[in-house]
Amino acid sequence: MSDMQDTMLLGLEGIKKTILHGGTGVIPKFITGAKVTFHFRTQLCDDDRTVIDDSKVVGTPMEVVVGNMFKLDIWETLMSSMRIGEVAEFWCDTIHTGVYPLVAKSMRRIAEGKDPVDWHIHTCGMANMFAYHSLGYDDLDELMKEPKPLFFVLELLRVQQPSEYNRETWAMSDEERLKAVPVLHGQGNKFYKQGNYQEATQKYKEAIICIKNIQTKEKAWEVPWLKLEKMANTLTLNYCQCLMRMEEYYEIIEHTSDIINQHPGTVKAFFLRGKAHVEVWNEAEARQDFSRVLDLDPGMKKAVKKELAVLNMRMEEKNQEDKDKYKGMF
Repeated sequence: MSDMQDTMLLGLEGIKKTILHGGTGVIPKFITGAKVTFHFRTQLCDDDRTVIDDSKVVGTPMEVVVGNMFKLDIWETLMSSMRIGEVAEFWCDTIHTGVYPLVAKSMRRIAEGKDPVDWHIHTCGMANMFAYHSLGYDDLDELMKEPKPLFFVLELLRVQQPSEYNRETWAMSDEERLKAVPVLHGQGNKFYKQGNYQEATQKYKEAIICIKNIQTKEKAWEVPWLKLEKMANTLTLNYCQCLMRMEEYYEIIEHTSDIINQHPGTVKAFFLRGKAHVEVWNEAEARQDFSRVLDLDPGMKKAVKKELAVLNMRMEEKNQEDKDKYKGMF
């Protein structure tokens, strides 16, 4: 391609570029692993040019790593035509915009302080969409049902080559992720022993996400997948122990139930779920879980006896509170 073709993306089907503000220097190299930082605004091609998403409104620029799969591939193509500091508008036909709603959902969840994905669910974003029939945002649901051409206004802020920044786990290859898991696990254990449960949960969660990313490429229930599943379950249970200290009992019940549904012989999952049920006064559920613990591992008898004593005390306290509360009502 000539320099003009590189800059204007001439000859690429379904794309029209307009430069709004020129950049400086040469067009950066977009090699695999390079981290690209940019602002974006997405607009409909209607008379009002309705804005769907705008990173400047959120206040944080977008970062993507060239070669990673969890973003809009077309953005790599568009930005590979830009210089640093350049602002350009790209009209993109529906052949390039069909998956935008899925990407936008992840970006919005990050902006709202939520996880871009529900990491304990074993299906991909596309499968979740079909399972729940909604992305959780009306405008994105509409775009998903009926893809439309979109305008992307992009401002390229910087391009860092792989050697120029510390790679976070989301930017790693599968081999790098696998090596990172025991390191993150160890860091999580260290934070837990120090009583820094918030930091520990972050390390465990990061390790789980690494494993789940690798696991999606393996065939479910075959040996490599099961090895990864065992690692993920161990980390999830460590994560739940942190949640116990943080008094997040309902989240513990959710995560341990996920493990039990898939792997009904996991003693520690029943034990932790039983303890969480105790804390929220679910007496029948707690007794059922502790009974299952003893069925699976009679050696846990002493630990279960202790937890049942706590349960009895908790229920007595609750019954007394209820009596005091309703004493004057009748």
